[in-house]
Amino acid sequence: MPQNTSNNSKNRRSSQPIDNTYGHLQPQAVDIERVVLGALMIDKDAFSLVSDVLKPESFYEPRHQKIYQAVQSLSMEDKPVDLLTVTEELKRQGDIEVVGGVQYIMDLTHHVASSAHIEYHAHILAQKSLMRQLISYTSRVQELAFDDTADPDAVMQEAEGSLFEIAQKNMKSDYTQIDPVLGEAVKILQKAAQNTSGVTGVPTGYDKLDDVTAGWQPSDMVIIAGRPGMGKTAFALSLAKNIAVDYQQPIGFFSLEMSNVQLVNRLISNVCEISGKKIQNGQLSKDEWERLDRNLRKLTGAPIYVDDTPGLSIFELRSKARRLVREKDVKIIMVDYLQLMNASGMRFGNRQEEVSTISRSLKSLAKELNVPILVLSQVNRELEKREGTEGKRPQLSDLRESGAIEQDADMVIFVHRSDYYRIDKDEKGRDLRGKAEIIIAKHRKGSTETVTLRFDADYTRFSNVEDYYATPVTEGGEVIGSRLNGDDEPFGPPPPDDGGF
Repeated sequence: MPQNTSNNSKNRRSSQPIDNTYGHLQPQAVDIERVVLGALMIDKDAFSLVSDVLKPESFYEPRHQKIYQAVQSLSMEDKPVDLLTVTEELKRQGDIEVVGGVQYIMDLTHHVASSAHIEYHAHILAQKSLMRQLISYTSRVQELAFDDTADPDAVMQEAEGSLFEIAQKNMKSDYTQIDPVLGEAVKILQKAAQNTSGVTGVPTGYDKLDDVTAGWQPSDMVIIAGRPGMGKTAFALSLAKNIAVDYQQPIGFFSLEMSNVQLVNRLISNVCEISGKKIQNGQLSKDEWERLDRNLRKLTGAPIYVDDTPGLSIFELRSKARRLVREKDVKIIMVDYLQLMNASGMRFGNRQEEVSTISRSLKSLAKELNVPILVLSQVNRELEKREGTEGKRPQLSDLRESGAIEQDADMVIFVHRSDYYRIDKDEKGRDLRGKAEIIIAKHRKGSTETVTLRFDADYTRFSNVEDYYATPVTEGGEVIGSRLNGDDEPFGPPPPDDGGF
């Protein structure tokens, strides 16, 4: 008899998978698995207590996975869960013999008196499952790292993507009673009441837009969309200038399309009122050099943090954004633009699924960091085929590649300029030249309206219509010494060979 016990014990040990990398049994709690399954079959309400914690793969023992799967199927179909129904379900699926027969199912219920501690037990199983996933993850990363032919960047992308998937699958948010939330809401309301401007978020710098939005709100994901050439980036940079230069609030700008020098050149054009063409070719007049030096001080030291990493993944963005908020106290993040991002390391059936994942991740990041995230997005070219002034105005259905963008966004804004299509007047004969419509097509916290701004193509700048002629450019004036990049000399053109101007 002892001989048989020893053999049985030996067989049980050998049936347990061993992790070859570390020479240890993987994290497991098979006895607790039996208790949980038994409790599920004696208490009809037990499944609702563990359904958001446990999945079939949470169980280490393969036959326990099948039994839980049967319990899950019955519950999803609103059928009672007990010894008989689970047995019948396993028979129907052809798994009754695989799990050890009817006797094994009966044994599971014999040693369980109640489901009193099932939630606690379920959390133990979930933790063991998570540890197994991490072991598998690290083994895979190690295997890739030992491969001499592997590209380190690709390994990093896959490692980050896999870890993100594990985190997403195991991230749980519990409910909370309303009282502490009410207290927090009242505090926010009291703070807002002390602000006479009515702007409770990050100010946009555009009066009418602030009236509608009360500023960019914490935890919001705002989509700024439009066709190429409409001025999405120009609008984003105008916002960045207003926020960082005029209001001195730190901003993080992720550009996947333009280099940091190109972005800064456009900011210089915006602030110094010098055409982008002249900034590019350097053919500035004396007055423009003076204006450049005089106004460049506004940008020097501005809390704008630019990242121009091409092909940025959502995982890299999350890491960098967290660091910017933690180290630089960034109040708002901008991304230009969504369709150039990727979710490397994760597998998708098509591009639409990938864009949906990116969109959800951006919204999740906004909530996590409690800052607004403004994301530029492309619009389908189908609207180009529509006729007339109204036909060219973008709609929510025009958002490119994924309906999840519209769903996840707290606000969707379209940048639209009729004069881009050589439509100079509207149906009422009003002049549309130099005007841009900021169409708020979705606003989860307020009204949907259209705000008209002035667009200056020379300076790729958006401004309040009423401010457009209020401060004319002053030519000439004294050249003021600049300290940009530590220079002690005024910023100006190189001395020409012929003695200057």
